Amino acid sequence: MKKIAIVGKPNVGKSSLFNRILKRRDAIISEVAGTTRDIKKRVVTIGEKEAELIDTGGIEDRDELFEKVKEKALKSAEEADIILYMVDGRVVPDENDKKLFRSLQKLGKDIALVINKIDNDRLEENVWEFYSFGAKNIFPISVSHNRKVKKLLDWIEQKLPKEKKLVLEEDELDFDSFLEEFETPRKEEESNLINVAIIGRVNVGKSSLLNALLKEERAVVSDIAGTTIDPIDEAVVYNDKIITFIDTAGIRRRGKILGIEKYALNRTEKMLERADIALLVLDASEGFAEQDEKIAGLVDKYKLGCIIVLNKWDKAEKSYEEAVKEVRSRFKFLSYAPIVTVSAKTKKRVHKLFDLVLKIYKNYSQWIPTSQLNRVIKEAVQRHAIPGYYGKSVNILFATQFDTKPPKIALIMNRPEGLHFSYKRYLINKLRENFDLEGTPVILVPRKRGEREEIEEESHQ
Repeated sequence: MKKIAIVGKPNVGKSSLFNRILKRRDAIISEVAGTTRDIKKRVVTIGEKEAELIDTGGIEDRDELFEKVKEKALKSAEEADIILYMVDGRVVPDENDKKLFRSLQKLGKDIALVINKIDNDRLEENVWEFYSFGAKNIFPISVSHNRKVKKLLDWIEQKLPKEKKLVLEEDELDFDSFLEEFETPRKEEESNLINVAIIGRVNVGKSSLLNALLKEERAVVSDIAGTTIDPIDEAVVYNDKIITFIDTAGIRRRGKILGIEKYALNRTEKMLERADIALLVLDASEGFAEQDEKIAGLVDKYKLGCIIVLNKWDKAEKSYEEAVKEVRSRFKFLSYAPIVTVSAKTKKRVHKLFDLVLKIYKNYSQWIPTSQLNRVIKEAVQRHAIPGYYGKSVNILFATQFDTKPPKIALIMNRPEGLHFSYKRYLINKLRENFDLEGTPVILVPRKRGEREEIEEESHQ
């Protein structure tokens, strides 16, 4: 599959063009220069042909962070088959732009100079100044007004080979395309597609962990808080499973969310709606913060499988027992989540996450046989009777699982309103004692006999 890289200085409209070709708003766009910092890959259809489109960060010599962004952008251009070099048509051509464009020309690839922000005929007069780049293919366009974009797309389509739509290769997998696979009937065979979101507050090492998992420098890593803005997704194949890791933006306290970070927070929550498992990354080299607990609350909110990752363990000053005790005390609602200590920097124990992800996904998507489920519930009730409700008995007639991801179980009862939350917790603990439910929440839904519609509704929430 051919690769198309969009490169250029910050704020010339690269992410806007990326969204225009993709036909949906995916990359975050903003007037703030440097909004895009990591590369974003998506499979697109241009005409009747498919290609992988790559949005890159703005190329600019400013500081350490921008140096890393520039390095990744140029690497993407070198690996691409087609390069779209974008410039701002409203300003005088920049000598650094010319120098960089000519260096990319020497790669011998199909390359086009895309002059953006030519919103009208008057601005079209500026185009002649850009002929000094020595470009063979020049396309004056306006992404925001969709002006002459089709000419650019027609040129790209001509450069793509005629081919049937292909199954994505391992390094071409796209998180959003996986989502269509999930719209499937319940009780189907276990999917081999697993979406894992990496979440945590700023600077806990999420991007470093992604790089360690992928064994490559996929995400820009910097000590500057808020480096990651757009979620980054990358897929790997492990034991015949396709695991897509999504590095989300670090989440600050609401009062400290600045500028484009509000978009990042929205994107993070949107990704969590589609994820199966969350890697909750905590900084083991310092004390846990209130913000860590709030972020952990998102795991509970979206009912995700979970692994608690204590990163920077090489700098931890507490023992493993002390750390686990503190985690269990502060994150009681994630008592089902296993705890793993790692160092993303040295890659120590990072490899253990793969097997753990597979195990938890299996638990997260499992169906418990009805006969076994009812046996455990019956034994639990016999051991500890359900307290009465206003002097009336409360009975569970039978239990049945009606959904997975996570396991959702309906308790058909005579008085469902009389089941106290503490007794539900007791039943869940009994289920955990009898079935392997490590890493996954369990949802119990008390219902009266015949309330099928309400149970069905629960299964889609």
